[in-house]
Amino acid sequence: MRLLLDTHVVVWATHRSARLGVGRQLVLDADQRLLSAVCVWELAIEQGLGKLTLGSDVRTWTRRAAAELALDHLPVTAEHAAAVEHLPDVHRDPFDRLLVAQAVAEGAVLLPADTRLAGYGDAVRVVG
Repeated sequence: MRLLLDTHVVVWATHRSARLGVGRQLVLDADQRLLSAVCVWELAIEQGLGKLTLGSDVRTWTRRAAAELALDHLPVTAEHAAAVEHLPDVHRDPFDRLLVAQAVAEGAVLLPADTRLAGYGDAVRVVG
């Protein structure tokens, strides 16, 4: 299974947080683990606003997380952005909607902690 990790999930997995719950095994068992540029962008915003402390700058933290969890980077493409248009109006957060669109376009499963995203169906598996 190809997993696209949500921002919270990648932070929890990197810090071995108990909040990840059974999602930890899903992350470990995945054939491929993807880290979207959307998550990196969200981390940069949150840390820049002082809402999150990673212990290093986002670029360094992301490199470490990618190495530790064997994450493949997923850029945002025009196809991903356009796919947002066809998503149901389940959730209005632009970060989450773009992550769902990426999962659908890439044939991956998004692994978020936000239960509201379950409304997107098979493209999402909520953990935490």
